[in-house]
Amino acid sequence: MEIRKVGIVGFGTMGSGIAQTCAQAGYQVVVLAKRDEAVSRGLASIDSILSRRVERAKLSPPEKDSIMAHIEGSTSIGDLSDCDLVVEAVNEDLELKKAVFAQLDGVCHSHTIVTSNTSCLSITDLAMATKRPEKVVGTHFHNPAPVMKMLELVKTLVTTDETVEEVKAFGESLGKTVVVLPDTPGFIVNRLAVGFILNAITLLENGIATKEDIDTATKLGLNHPMGPLELADLIGNDIVLDMADGIYETLKEPRYIAPNLLRRMVAAGWLGQKTKKGFYDYNK
Repeated sequence: MEIRKVGIVGFGTMGSGIAQTCAQAGYQVVVLAKRDEAVSRGLASIDSILSRRVERAKLSPPEKDSIMAHIEGSTSIGDLSDCDLVVEAVNEDLELKKAVFAQLDGVCHSHTIVTSNTSCLSITDLAMATKRPEKVVGTHFHNPAPVMKMLELVKTLVTTDETVEEVKAFGESLGKTVVVLPDTPGFIVNRLAVGFILNAITLLENGIATKEDIDTATKLGLNHPMGPLELADLIGNDIVLDMADGIYETLKEPRYIAPNLLRRMVAAGWLGQKTKKGFYDYNK
């Protein structure tokens, strides 16, 4: 099957990033949001990002206009009915995602592949919410989606080889390096990253080092582009906590037990860059 039209459910940070990525690769894209305001906000966000690229001479005005012309916003799930592939990118709530998958199963063509951008939830659970589990995979994009070069393709026990190959080819057409793996908690990247971030938070909580020294040591000593506490603020501390709890619930490995400091910060609303306050202050 040739993938020509891509649907995306959710117009938040990841949804808009995935939409931009697909449109830049020449796909026609329809992005679904609950409200008109969310559609307008998502389109404005993409337009702003592309405008900055034009200002830096990394994109021409006609190229920007072409990308935007490939993206359509909608509040009607029926507008996804003729998509060849749909990426679910709503909040990390299993029951919410299962409900979305069931809805998509009812409106999309039988050939449509349905994928999830979940960072740690079970793809198998989502697949079983449909009557096409063999056509369900995880497509874990990384933030920011237009920039990050890797895509985790997560297959279940019932995913067909044909579906895996079609989605792998799709991912590569976006300029991504595709890593194929089985349905396992946290996949590869977050299984590694969450443990790393939690260890860094524990160092801070126990007074071993300051947040600045932890991040500086990671960047200069391990050659990472950013420190683990900076990364947590970028991802969202609430999302880090959800991933940690989700991985621990399945694996029961102590290294995935979230430190009390992380739980207190999430309870206080210190979620990172999106709330202007996390391990660092972003109000300045």
